[in-house]
Amino acid sequence: MARYALYIVSFILNHLPYSLACSFGDVIIAIGFLFIGRKKRIAIENLRTVFGEEKTEAEIKKIFRSCFYGFGKGMIELIYSTGHPEIIKEKVVFENKHYLDDALAQGNGVVAVSAHFGNFPLLLLRIAQEGYLTKVIMRSARDQKVEEYFRKFRKRIGLNVIYTHPRRKCVVRSLEALRNNEFLFIPLDQHSGSEGSVFVDFFGKKAATATGPAVFAMRTKAPIVPVFIIRQDNGMHKIVFDKPIAIQEREDEKKTIEATIVKITKVIEKYVRQYPQEWSWMHRRWKK
Repeated sequence: MARYALYIVSFILNHLPYSLACSFGDVIIAIGFLFIGRKKRIAIENLRTVFGEEKTEAEIKKIFRSCFYGFGKGMIELIYSTGHPEIIKEKVVFENKHYLDDALAQGNGVVAVSAHFGNFPLLLLRIAQEGYLTKVIMRSARDQKVEEYFRKFRKRIGLNVIYTHPRRKCVVRSLEALRNNEFLFIPLDQHSGSEGSVFVDFFGKKAATATGPAVFAMRTKAPIVPVFIIRQDNGMHKIVFDKPIAIQEREDEKKTIEATIVKITKVIEKYVRQYPQEWSWMHRRWKK
């Protein structure tokens, strides 16, 4: 059902001017907001966990509404861009891109750490459009026909995916990408159930977090560069690169990895706190 809805919405959006596509999208988002009971409960629960002592219930609900509408707008923008890829360059600008260029100049690739934050698929497409060899580590969609639909578009733009499973293949392909001096994007803000995860503080609560960015950087000497995309009031998006994160050397490798993941997580927390409406609160980050 969801697959056919995607096809129908995609067909309609790609036959409309951008302004009308956005208006049509607003209607779909408003309808969708009426049917998100479970996701809303998860999001409100997470927001109370983080902001319960400093924000009112009304403020928390306002953040969630902004978060949901931002997510919906992001989906509309992504679907529209499949038929109009030129819109990505028109709507997305860079800030501090020298951090990326300086890191790539070292020749060891870049471990780009981020989160499910803002319209991050648009971030990746814009990076690929700029001519950077770009890969992202992500889970495959449950519906393989939907996955194939977006895979063809990503390939046309120049964005390639490294799927999280099988895990060994993911590790091998990630290391290959870095040794080929590529931009490897790793969102590090969701619950990790893998054996290699570590528990680190995220807004004062322990959260299971994957160790991939630290491990890959240590093996390849690739710089770790935080990057986030932030929606602007005028409908534009800004991709912001932050200063590179150094490997946090400790007395042994295990502690070095954990300390580095702690450092990365603190940067992610900083951006989520500053732009709470941009983060995906509808995920159970603190499962265990």
